Amino acid sequence: MHSDRPKQFLELAGRPILMHTLDAFAKCGLDINLILVLPSDHLNTWKELTQKHNYQTSHQTTTGGATRFDSVRNGLTVIEDDGLVAIHDGARPLISTKVIQRTFRQAEISGNGIAAVQVKDSIRQIVEGKNKAVDRSQFYSVQTPQTFKIDLIKAAFAACQSNAFTDDASVAEAFGEKIELVEGSYDNLKITTPEDLVIATSILDRRK
Repeated sequence: MHSDRPKQFLELAGRPILMHTLDAFAKCGLDINLILVLPSDHLNTWKELTQKHNYQTSHQTTTGGATRFDSVRNGLTVIEDDGLVAIHDGARPLISTKVIQRTFRQAEISGNGIAAVQVKDSIRQIVEGKNKAVDRSQFYSVQTPQTFKIDLIKAAFAACQSNAFTDDASVAEAFGEKIELVEGSYDNLKITTPEDLVIATSILDRRK
């Protein structure tokens, strides 16, 4: 992001990205308790930002780990109730109420609901140094939220022997679960590059 500040703390429309993300879930029409997982050395920065912006959305914080897997597992240990849990990237601030609700509905039915969108670009697969065209209609880009029955995803993380997984659906799949994709949104981009921040600003302006 060409910035010394972690991307989730960069400003989008005058507020840190992370506040947009939390508010999207707080306002989605479901009874949700928000758990924010941050590296321990970011907690003071977050506290300062909440004071600066007079941020009132109710949430609790806990510390993350060395990898995404470790951070999610730490977040899950805070949950004591049964029900559903949506695991979401803090740097996806444009998540819509419709997508959040779709993942919850599917998870209630089948144990999990994973937001995803069809790949739009032509893609090629590299095999043994050579590349070949593949049918893009057979491929989806996986997003978040990834929503699960709490007991299921806790058991999957407890049983997992590797922390190299890059998303939670893969952990559940390794545990033997059939993954259920639901319609995501191309607006639900993950802020990764400076260009993404420009696009996100444009999307927010359009929504207004």
